[in-house]
Amino acid sequence: MKQKVVIKVQMDCEKCRSKALKIAAVAKGVSSVSLEGDDKDKVAVTGDGVDSFCLTKALRKKFGHANIVSIEEVKGKDKKDKKGDETKIIPIPWNYAHYPPYVPSQYDEYGSSCIVM
Repeated sequence: MKQKVVIKVQMDCEKCRSKALKIAAVAKGVSSVSLEGDDKDKVAVTGDGVDSFCLTKALRKKFGHANIVSIEEVKGKDKKDKKGDETKIIPIPWNYAHYPPYVPSQYDEYGSSCIVM
């Protein structure tokens, strides 16, 4: 389930904004990160299976104040033409040419590979 999480973080400078984006980008399941709001104080994270609690906790460790504003489900595009998306698997015949041919040893008169006996 793809979802969009918006977290309000107390950020004062551009360096703080870039740190917040880096923290959000390395979270598990995140596919895109952006800044929202008039003061660019909200981090919007979109992804599949994003743990909003752990992400907010990580942002609180760094910035002190972070609150979840909204969590909403993102609906993707409907794929009506599924026939064009299918890929065909073509079986490849087995080829024995990559194995080296058996050559009897020059020291063995019976053709086995054991020299000791």
